[in-house]
Parts: sequence; C-alpha cells; structure tokens
Amino acid sequence: MEVKIGVQYAPREIVLESGQSVEEVERLVSDALAGKTQLLSLQDEKGRKVLVPTDRLAYVEIGEPTVRKVGFGTL
Repeated sequence: MEVKIGVQYAPREIVLESGQSVEEVERLVSDALAGKTQLLSLQDEKGRKVLVPTDRLAYVEIGEPTVRKVGFGTL
C-alpha cells in the first residue's frame, strides 16, 4: 500500500510502498502522535526503513492496498 508522509519545513512529501498492513501503519502513527515514541518508523517493501521525528509530522496519508496486475492488458 502507498503511504505519504508530510514533514514540516520540507518542500516534498515522503512516499513509500509498504508491505505493512493498514492497521499496523495506523497503530504506529497513533503511537507516535500520542508521544509513545519520538520517531515514526515505517518499512517499505524492499526492507528499507523510513524514520521521521514525530514533532515534524504534518500528515500521514494511508492508501489502499495495491493490487498487482499480471500479464498484458489493454486500457
């Protein structure tokens, strides 16, 4: 699924494809905003981690799970 993270004082948002579930990402964001952690830590599909200080979070947009298409098709 696609996750977009807005960071204060940054001109661009962070966009990543995450293999984590919607519920897991939502829980991590909620914990970060509640002050339980100082960093929001998310992992993308390739295993890389994205760390964002919670005091710099502007917004987090959680997209729908992506469905992978197989084969050739016409639009």
